[in-house]
Amino acid sequence: MMILVDEVRCEIHSGELYVGLILGKDGHQSHHLILLPGEALRVSWQTANQWAQDSGGDLPSRRELALLFANRRECFQDRWYWSSEKHAADSFYAWNQFFGTGTQYDDHISNQMLARAVRRMSIR
Repeated sequence: MMILVDEVRCEIHSGELYVGLILGKDGHQSHHLILLPGEALRVSWQTANQWAQDSGGDLPSRRELALLFANRRECFQDRWYWSSEKHAADSFYAWNQFFGTGTQYDDHISNQMLARAVRRMSIR
């Protein structure tokens, strides 16, 4: 399926869902976010990253997790999901989000959580 968003064609493959537009830190449009099908259960941060790449995408950033909560919350369990971002002050911790409330927190990368993969379509 092909959708047209702000005159940009976004190809959506079977099982994928369009999430929305991500703004960059400067406020300009950065990219469109697509949620990929599937979910990894009870995985460490490293395993979650590998699973996302094997699925054809990446773990979502903290900003992308917030958009997923706002626009596609129904696609997530009320559980903790890994983000792609490690904590700036301690590389043994990475950010995650609880989809019951939208709260973001950091946890040790060896902890077991869920993961979803996303792909990004650049704004040209």
